[in-house]
Amino acid sequence: MTVELYIVFGLVLVAVFLFMSERISFDLAALIIMGTLLLTGILTIEEGLSGLSNQATVTIACMFVLSEGIRRTGALNVVSDYFAELGRRNYWGAILTMMLVISVISAFINNTAAVAIFIPVVVGVTKDLQVSSSKLLMPLSFASMLGGVCTLIGTSTNILVSSIANDHGVEPFSMFEMTPLGIVFFIAGFIYLFSVGINMIPERRSPGDLTSSFKMNRFLTDVVIEPDFQHIGEHLDECALTQDLDLDVVQVFRKSGEATAEGMRGIVRKGDIIRIRGSAQEIDKLVRRNDITLKPARDWYDIDLESGNYTLVEAVIAPDSGVESTKIGDAQFYERFGAVVLAIRHHGELRQEELDEIRISGGDSVLLSMDQERVPELKANRSFVVVSEIGLDRYRKSKLPLALAILAGVVLTAALNILPIVVSAVAGSILLILTGCLTNEEAYEAINWEVIFLLAGVLPLGIAMEKTGAAGLISDWLLSVAGSLGPTAVLSGFFLIAMLLTNLISNQATAALLAPIAIETAYALDVSVRPLLMAVTFAASLSFITPVGYQTNTLIFGPGQYKFTDFTKVGTPLNILFWAIATLLIPLIWPFYTGY
Repeated sequence: MTVELYIVFGLVLVAVFLFMSERISFDLAALIIMGTLLLTGILTIEEGLSGLSNQATVTIACMFVLSEGIRRTGALNVVSDYFAELGRRNYWGAILTMMLVISVISAFINNTAAVAIFIPVVVGVTKDLQVSSSKLLMPLSFASMLGGVCTLIGTSTNILVSSIANDHGVEPFSMFEMTPLGIVFFIAGFIYLFSVGINMIPERRSPGDLTSSFKMNRFLTDVVIEPDFQHIGEHLDECALTQDLDLDVVQVFRKSGEATAEGMRGIVRKGDIIRIRGSAQEIDKLVRRNDITLKPARDWYDIDLESGNYTLVEAVIAPDSGVESTKIGDAQFYERFGAVVLAIRHHGELRQEELDEIRISGGDSVLLSMDQERVPELKANRSFVVVSEIGLDRYRKSKLPLALAILAGVVLTAALNILPIVVSAVAGSILLILTGCLTNEEAYEAINWEVIFLLAGVLPLGIAMEKTGAAGLISDWLLSVAGSLGPTAVLSGFFLIAMLLTNLISNQATAALLAPIAIETAYALDVSVRPLLMAVTFAASLSFITPVGYQTNTLIFGPGQYKFTDFTKVGTPLNILFWAIATLLIPLIWPFYTGY
C-alpha cells in the first residue's frame, strides 16, 4: 500500500460520507475530491480537469437543454392535458395511463423534468377523483425510472457508464442496446405495482384543499386595526405590529373588504383587517395590545386566502437546487417572489412555527401566499417545482413540431451510428437555440450545473482509482469473496452493491465509482466487460428504496406527504425482484464469453 493508495481510499470513504450525510452539496463535495487529487499530485492537471471535458458531461448538459426545449414548446403539457382528461374518468385508468405516458417520455428526455410537469396534473386529477395523491405520485416516479433505463439517453447514468466504457477502449452503448432488458424491467415493474405495490402505498395526502392539507386552521388570525393604533401611516414592513414575534402578514384588507395588492409594502390604515400567520402563543402576545382587535376564531379554506390577486401555491424544493441548506429566513421568498411562507413539510414533518430557522432540503414542500401574477417567476426558477395547478405558463407552441423533429434527429442519428451521441446532442442543442425554440439564457438555465460539477469531481476519482491501483485492489477483494462462484455471482454482487449504494448517494456518483472497478474485474475474470457494466448501469438507475436515491423520488416526497419508510416498504421488494431478473437475464442478453 502506497501513500497514494491510502489517499485515494480515504477520499472514496470521504466522498461516500459526504454524499450520504448531505452536510454539503454533492457538487461541492465532488469538487473537494477533485481539488485534493490535484493538490496531492496524484492526478495531473489534464487528468484532474478531464471530468469537465468528458463526453458524458457534455452529452448530459446537452440533454438538459434538449429536455428544456421540449418543455418550453409545450409538448409535455399537451400530453399531460390528455392524461388529465382521461384520468378523471377512472382511478385505475388514470394510474395506467400516467405510468405508460411518463415511461415513454422518460426514455427520451430528462425524467426529472417530465415528473415535474406531471406532479400538479396528478394532484389535480386525484382531487377530482377524491383519492389520495400519494397513491399516484409514487407510481409516477417509479414509472419514470423504468422508462429511463430503456434507452441510452433515458438517464444520465446510462450516458455516463457508456462514456467510461469508451474511455477504456470498450465499445460505447448503442441507443437501444438496453431496450430489451429495460422492457422486461418495465413489464415486471408494472405487474408488481398493479398487483401489490400500489395497495401498499399509504394514503398520506388527503384530496382536500391546501389549507387543510397543511393544517393551517390554528395558525391564521384576522387582526383589526383600531383608530388609536400607534403606527397608522407606516409601511407594514417597517411597522412594529409583528416585531420580535414569529408572525407573518399574509394579506391586508381595506374597509371596503378588498385585498390590497401592495402586500407588506402597503401603508397601515385604521379599519384595516390584517390576516396573520402565527401560532396561538404568538397571537396571544398581540391580545395584550389595546389598539388592535382579534376577530373570533373560524374555519379557514383556500378561498379565504385567495382574495383579489392573491393565491395559495404549493412548491417543492427541487433536488440539487441552489437553495438547499439555506434557512427559510435567508431564502428571501418575499423579496424575490412577493411570497409569504405559511408552512413547510420538512423531512416528512409538517411545520408552521419558527419557519425562518428551518434549513431547506430537496423534496421539502412549502405553502406560499403570493400574487398570482408573480407565480410564473417562481415557476421559471429551477430551484422550485410548483405543485399547484395554475395555468399561467406561456409556451412556444408554434415551435413544437420543430422541437420534436430536432429531438427525433438526435435519437435517429445516434441510433443509426451516423453521429456519436455527444455530437448529435450538441448539434440538437444548437438547433433549438437557432430556431427560436429556446433562448440562450433559457438554455444556460436549463442545465443542472450541480450535476455537471458532480461529474467533474467524481470522474477524476475514478481515474485516480485506476492510476493508483485502488480499483484493482477492490476488484481482487470482490473476486476473493465471490470469484470462485463464477462470473454470474460476481455480476449479481455488482448489481447488489450498486443498487444499495445508489439509494444512499447519487446515481451518477455510484456509476462513476463502480464502473472502473467492474472493468478491472471483468479483465481479471477474462470475461466480457459488457455484462458487469450493464449490471452497474441498471442498478444505479433503479433506486426505489429511499426518497433520496433518485431525483424523481425526492421531487414527489413532499407533495405526496410520504414518510421515509414508505419508499422502503414499497421499493424493497421491487429492487429484490429486479436483482433476481438482472442476475438471470443479463448474462443471456450480454454473454460473458462472446466479448465486444
